[in-house]
Amino acid sequence: MNAPFNPNRTGHREPFVAFVCDEGTAEALRPIAVELGWSPEKVNKGGLRNAVQTLSVSASPNILFVDLSESGDPLNDINALAEVCEPGTVVIASGQVNDVRLYRDLLASGIHDYLLKPLNPDALRDTFAQAQASLHAPKLADTSNDRPHCALAVIGTRGGAGASTLATSLSWLLSDKHARTTALLDLDIHFGTGALALDLEPGRGLTDAIENPSRIDGLFIERAMVKASDHLAVLSAEAPINSPLMTDGAAFYQLQEEIRSAFECTVIDLPRNMLVNYPHLITDVQVAVVVTEFTLAAARDTIRILSWFKSNAPQTQVILVANKVQPAQMLEINRKDFEGSIERKIDLVLPFEPKIAAQAAKLGKPFAEAAKGAKSLAPLAELASRITAITDAGEHDDKPAKGAKGGKGTSLLDKIKAGMPKKGKK
Repeated sequence: MNAPFNPNRTGHREPFVAFVCDEGTAEALRPIAVELGWSPEKVNKGGLRNAVQTLSVSASPNILFVDLSESGDPLNDINALAEVCEPGTVVIASGQVNDVRLYRDLLASGIHDYLLKPLNPDALRDTFAQAQASLHAPKLADTSNDRPHCALAVIGTRGGAGASTLATSLSWLLSDKHARTTALLDLDIHFGTGALALDLEPGRGLTDAIENPSRIDGLFIERAMVKASDHLAVLSAEAPINSPLMTDGAAFYQLQEEIRSAFECTVIDLPRNMLVNYPHLITDVQVAVVVTEFTLAAARDTIRILSWFKSNAPQTQVILVANKVQPAQMLEINRKDFEGSIERKIDLVLPFEPKIAAQAAKLGKPFAEAAKGAKSLAPLAELASRITAITDAGEHDDKPAKGAKGGKGTSLLDKIKAGMPKKGKK
C-alpha cells in the first residue's frame, strides 16, 4: 500500500477517497478535503468493508482514508485491503482502539498512519501533508548511487555460535554506520531471533510469503517488512512449532529478488540446513560470513561448509569468523590447531563478551550497538567495512590461506592431534 509512487498512474487515480463509519467522522474530513482541493463527495460511508469492495473493481486513489471502527480484526482486514490496493496508494486509518501494539502492527503492515477518533483537525492536516510528501519521495533503491547491491549471508557452523547475533549486528552497522538501506531476512522460520534482537514483533509477513509465494511483489515487501529504523527493516517469523516448513524454496528466492529492488543491502540470517535444502539461496550472494567456535564439532562442520561453498558457490567470497573466543586455557582447540585442521586461516576473531551480550538483550539493541566503545569488538565494525568494500568492488575471490597444515587422508581428530604438544596426556 505504501509502495513507491508511480507518476505514470496519476492520471487514472483520484487524489483522495475516504470510507468512514459515521457522520461525525465524515463531517471532520470534508472541510479538510476542501482546504486541500479535494472533492468532499469522495468521503463515502461504509468503512473498511466498503473500501475493499469498491477498490476491488476500481482504481485506488493516491491517498486512501479508511475507518476501522466497525472492524473486529483490524490487522487482518488491513491485509485484505492490501490485496485490492494498487502500489503507490498511501493509506491512513482511524479507529477507536487506543492500543500501542495495534498501532505498531498497523504501521508494520504498510499503512502510513493511524489516527484515534474523534479526529483532530490539526492532526488530520499534518497527516495529509505528510502523506502528500511521501507520494513524491524517491524510491529507496534510487539512493544507491549506482553501487552494486550488497548481498550477504551469515551462517553458523553450529547452533549457538552466534550467527544471528552477527547478522543483526552487521545489519545495524550497514544501515547506521554506512547509511545504506538494509533488509534483514531471518530464515529461521520457527526460532528466528532477528526481530527479537531489535525489540520488534516479527509479524506474519514471512509465513504469508511461504504459504502464498504468488503474493510476493514490491507491495508485499513494503507491507511485510517490519521497520527497525529509517534505514533498517526486518522480515522474520515465529511460526508455530507444530507447523513444518512446507516449501520448495521459491518463496525465499522471490523475497531476495524483491528485497534487492527495494534495498541497498540484504543480510540473510541463513540456518546451515538451508544450504542443503535450498542451495539456490546463495546464487546471488556476494559474501558469506561463516561463524564458528574453537571446538572439535565446529571444526568438523567448518570443513564441510567450506567444502560446500567451494563446490556449490565458488563465486561467493567466504569470510571465516571465530566468535565468542575465550582465553587459551579455556579453549577446546587452540587457534593454530583449528586452522591446521580446516586448512585455512581464520579471518576475524571476536572475543567472548557476556556482559555486553546481556546488556544488548536487556536494551533490545543489536550487539554491535551495545558494544560501541569496546576496543575488543572493533573488528566487528571493520568486518562491515570489509563487506561493503568487497561488494562495491564486485570481488569474488575466496582463496585458501597459505601454509595451512594437515594432510589428506587423515581424520579430523588426527589432524588436530598432530598440531598438539606431545607431552602430557592426550
